[in-house]
Amino acid sequence: MLDATIEAFFAERKAAWLKKNLKASMEEGEVREKERECEEIFALKNWLPNAAKRIDSRALTTHPSKFSHPSTGVGKKNRTNGTYVTPVIFQGTRRSDGFVRTGNIISGQIDSVGNAAELDVEEFLRLTMADGDSLIDHIEQETALAKKLLSLNGEYSSELKQQLLAIKRGVIADEAVTSTKIKQVYFPVAEEAKGYHLLSVLSHSGHLFELRKRLDHLRFSEDTKSARELRKNNQFSETGYQEIYNLTTIGYGGTKPQNISVLNNQNAGKAHLLLSMPPELSPRKVRLPTRNFFGDVLYPKQLQQTFQAFHLLLNADYNNIHIRNARDYRIQEYLDQMILKMWQVRNAFAEQPHARPEHLTAYQKYWLFPEHETERTTEAPWLTTLVEDATRHFIQSYQKVAGKSAIQLGDTELQVFSRIIEQNKEALL
Repeated sequence: MLDATIEAFFAERKAAWLKKNLKASMEEGEVREKERECEEIFALKNWLPNAAKRIDSRALTTHPSKFSHPSTGVGKKNRTNGTYVTPVIFQGTRRSDGFVRTGNIISGQIDSVGNAAELDVEEFLRLTMADGDSLIDHIEQETALAKKLLSLNGEYSSELKQQLLAIKRGVIADEAVTSTKIKQVYFPVAEEAKGYHLLSVLSHSGHLFELRKRLDHLRFSEDTKSARELRKNNQFSETGYQEIYNLTTIGYGGTKPQNISVLNNQNAGKAHLLLSMPPELSPRKVRLPTRNFFGDVLYPKQLQQTFQAFHLLLNADYNNIHIRNARDYRIQEYLDQMILKMWQVRNAFAEQPHARPEHLTAYQKYWLFPEHETERTTEAPWLTTLVEDATRHFIQSYQKVAGKSAIQLGDTELQVFSRIIEQNKEALL
């Protein structure tokens, strides 16, 4: 008697074979003949040597080449037509370093590629025994179970062992083979002065389908469904749920996902891709001046309400302390906006120290460039020019907003503006 798991495997195979080959129209003698044929086919002494020969067309791998190009493979046919790729088994070292890489994601079983017709042999080798190890591990370690299984004629067969272990072939440095169908990159090697490694770009299928598993759990788990239902009914949920937007589902293998790999077949050939886009650049809050701060940054429309209120005050039929205070307040509003834009421009220049507009008005370079901070004093000639330009810009902006109804400003208004901007001189340094 072999392990119960192995017995169950063969019982299932026999049942499937009989279901396929027995017909209702058969006579009793024909049925018994088919049953004898089935027993002969699945007798261990017949099935196992045949399986050992067939498994050579399949190989375990963590990075199936067919995800990079479906015309590559590991079978005998591929060895002769130039599409053979040495199967890679690499699981890496697990470290919690925050990187998405082989080793940091537990992706379950190792994948495999090759002739899909031999998947029954691979399923046999992957059977989990009573001790938790797979049958192929038992064969590799030559346990008592393996010796009993591979002793078909009363004598242990090491040749049969090597044939079955062909599925577990891995990369041997001087035997690694790749295909021209796979995109390749030259990677510099630091230890060699002018050396490069030629690398084939392969996908780790375990990562692909682990990602799908996690995303589907986030989107379709019972907790998520319950939370969605609560939201639909405008009810509170203690846990909430997450939506994953802009997913792309990619299919491998078309109607025959088994031709790509075992994991691909188990997942119906579908994997999810997260949105991968370059970061969005946040727009600047202020345009940087190239020639003149007032013309490039401080627009009359930004202060339209201020100038409209200022215009109403000028049109008032009386002139008292309240009107004059309100007029001063509107002028101060203009200066506050000017100072705010000044700091936004200074901060933007500080973040890009090597980009400076060459044609900016000379005195404004002292005023706006952070490298001239130590040269700014209240007695500097450039500050006088700045006050004159600010006064001129205020008048022009008011006239543009008010249009034909604009009132010609007299010396009184100009003196008031000069007085208020003098009070704000230190804020302009």
